[in-house]
Amino acid sequence: MRGAILIAGTHSDAGKSVVTTGICRWLARQGISVAPFKAQNMALNSVVAHDGSEIGRAQAAQAAACGIETEAAMNPVLIKPSGQRHSQIVVMGKPYADADARSYQTLKDQLKPIVGEALSDLRSRFDVVVCEGAGSPAEINLRAADITNMGLATAHGLPVLVVGDIDRGGVMASLFGTLALLDENDQRHIGGFLINKFRGDASILAPGLTQLEAMTGRATLGVLPHVEDLWMDVEDSLALEAPRPEAPALGETLDVAVLRLRWMSNFTDVDALATEPGVRVRFTRSAVDLERADLVVIPGTKATVEDLQRLRDNGLDAVLAKRAAQGLPILGICGGYQLLGHTIEDMVESRLGTVEGLGLLPVSTRFAADKLLRRRNGSCDWLGAPVAGYEIRHGRVTRHGGEPLLQDAGDREPDGCRAGETLGTSWHGALEHDAFRRALLLHVARVRGRAFRPGNRDFAAAREQRLDVLGDLIEQHVDTAALEDLISGGVPAGLPTVHTEVRTCSVS
Repeated sequence: MRGAILIAGTHSDAGKSVVTTGICRWLARQGISVAPFKAQNMALNSVVAHDGSEIGRAQAAQAAACGIETEAAMNPVLIKPSGQRHSQIVVMGKPYADADARSYQTLKDQLKPIVGEALSDLRSRFDVVVCEGAGSPAEINLRAADITNMGLATAHGLPVLVVGDIDRGGVMASLFGTLALLDENDQRHIGGFLINKFRGDASILAPGLTQLEAMTGRATLGVLPHVEDLWMDVEDSLALEAPRPEAPALGETLDVAVLRLRWMSNFTDVDALATEPGVRVRFTRSAVDLERADLVVIPGTKATVEDLQRLRDNGLDAVLAKRAAQGLPILGICGGYQLLGHTIEDMVESRLGTVEGLGLLPVSTRFAADKLLRRRNGSCDWLGAPVAGYEIRHGRVTRHGGEPLLQDAGDREPDGCRAGETLGTSWHGALEHDAFRRALLLHVARVRGRAFRPGNRDFAAAREQRLDVLGDLIEQHVDTAALEDLISGGVPAGLPTVHTEVRTCSVS
């Protein structure tokens, strides 16, 4: 099989990433050489790829589903919001420009050939490329400059499968309306529909699918059931509302409160905590939650100074200071580590110059124009555990006291800071390393007087199992023969165009 396909959705969080990852896994299990691709991704969850570039977290998960290393070509344009009006534009894994929503549209002409070259490069090296769209393909106000949905499909002859989330309601109208809003040329690329998160009796749904096909000429290739606990590696903040699973405890439980920052990034750093038996992980802005938690995690942020001010406005700075004074565990990661320090000198993100941090760790941060992107490997000698991770940061942190938290296995400087029970590190992904995560949780349990016992299941194995679940969803609930035909043969000729009548309304 050779070809490519674009997975679009009726809206954000419709299931594009789940379907794309599932198709990647299904194809890889058949021995087909497959790669993921997302032309333009707006996300604050990112990773350092194998080639040293920065790409979206979802594309890293999809690469893992394919059984291949990550690379910049899989996500040539990454948009990282860094405040209310501005975003950092990362192109082929490196910072390219800062833009607002309007000025970004003017960059599209520059980005289009870069996107095209990245896709063509992947298609030359892999049998199949599974592309993921962004938002909705029917955002007609953005169609003229589109590089990731129908603009990509028409430029590269891609068949499109549209995913709708039935759990939100109105899925038939969403699927039909998405098609109907497209012009005739775009509609030629829509090859079928897929329904996600279905609960209930499929026989009740069947007549609607028959009618939808009669009205559009497009079949629904499958209906995916609602599956619990598909929370791992999500990058859309809408998915944070889903509860994390709680595995049965082996001893007493631990409560982890993750401070839900406004510009929170890489919140998937805490995914591994939720896989441990008896560990409850929740994202919160509640002062009561922060006071009662066994461990408070302050995650990364793309707007460190702005989120710091929000903490102060909400009185959460005092809550964190009280925790530190009481010797209760706090862990800051990347931006969360930076705001725990004494000062932040920022002429890059907020451009506000030097501001006071929370003063809970003896460190200072200076933002540099160039972004540090690298993988790290080493140990936490304090806990006696190996650890690894990756860095994505403009902030350069200087420690003025305390003890380093992590040691580098090579010649690089140690990382992080430990002062009492307040900890900070610049390494994302450290909690995914089993020995470090369990040693940290056991330490938290000792501080809190909890008879907690960690599990023995590798986080890497849990991630692989999730990828297999997604592959099973495609294999068991999708017409895979029709999907193969769509990928290798494209959209069949002669599909009808759905016309919409434009009427002029007047108000008297």
